[in-house]
Amino acid sequence: MSVSKKKKSALSVSEGVEQPGSINLQAVGQRKKTKKRQHSTDQLLEGIRKGDISMLGQAITLVESSLESHQEAAQELMAACLPYSGNAFRVGITGVPGAGKSTFIESLGKHIIKEGGKLAVLAIDPSSERSRGSILGDKTRMEELAGSSSAYIRPSPSGGTLGGVARKTRETIILCEAAGFDTIFVETVGVGQSETAVHSMVDFFLLVMLAGAGDELQGIKRGIMEMADAIVINKADGSNISRARRAQAEFANALHLFPPSLSGWVPMVLTCSSLYNKGIPEIWTLAREYADFVTRSDFLKERRLEQSRYWMYETLKDGIYMQVFNDPDMKKELEAHEKAISEGRITSFMAASSILNKYKSGN
Repeated sequence: MSVSKKKKSALSVSEGVEQPGSINLQAVGQRKKTKKRQHSTDQLLEGIRKGDISMLGQAITLVESSLESHQEAAQELMAACLPYSGNAFRVGITGVPGAGKSTFIESLGKHIIKEGGKLAVLAIDPSSERSRGSILGDKTRMEELAGSSSAYIRPSPSGGTLGGVARKTRETIILCEAAGFDTIFVETVGVGQSETAVHSMVDFFLLVMLAGAGDELQGIKRGIMEMADAIVINKADGSNISRARRAQAEFANALHLFPPSLSGWVPMVLTCSSLYNKGIPEIWTLAREYADFVTRSDFLKERRLEQSRYWMYETLKDGIYMQVFNDPDMKKELEAHEKAISEGRITSFMAASSILNKYKSGN
């Protein structure tokens, strides 16, 4: 033979079928095509007024954005939605950890929807101070409610502002009202500073508690008790019923020691079992009675005006804070003063005063 064939080795590797690249270019192209486009203010307003949940979600994201480029569009949208807001009943719900707030909200929410209402739940999730991460798990905790077409659940990370209340929650309330929701729930992280902020944006403030054999009054601040328009002892079922009734009596006695509320309303203490849906209709009946009471006396109108003034000042404080920390020159000042504090050359108060004077002179 003139040409000898190459001897095959047992260790040779077959060329096989050509493998695709590690990046699926077709899928990437599809993702690029399906990427959501930015809608104009008019388009967002139209979608919100039609009750389009997707448009409402985009509008809330726009309002929550801290990007300067989004702020002008957000304010324009808020101004357009304002005439369509103010008709919902705003309810703040707080309570000690483990009180079953999510189960309670779902049970009460289903009752409201059954009566023909439309409910938006703005759940403030705790953000990590270290990583700024947030659980945002309310949609999974309120699975049945989240599946209703008459309910909208929007979890928002607190971001550490206002003691755990999302910075843009009040604006989100207005957007949800413009979308046709007649009841707004604002759920707080837990007992703490956040309750003061939530109280200043709702009409009715509800405190959810547990029966604990006489320890209830130990674990809650007096200020939060004074803010409550009603207190609910949750998990009043099975062997816990007698303890729940005892806790109900203790809270009722404690409420009598507080000064009368500005509205003239006398807070009540009720018991319920969110798990078995017992006492839920009675709680909502009480809430509606409160709404009628403060509407007839014009207290609700006055309270909302006062809340609007309060949030103007809070927003102003927040704006000044952001200006100071986002200004490149002020950042350098902050770093220099931090170094001076660490070296013991000035006190924290001296540093703050110097920074404020620098800010004023530059504006």
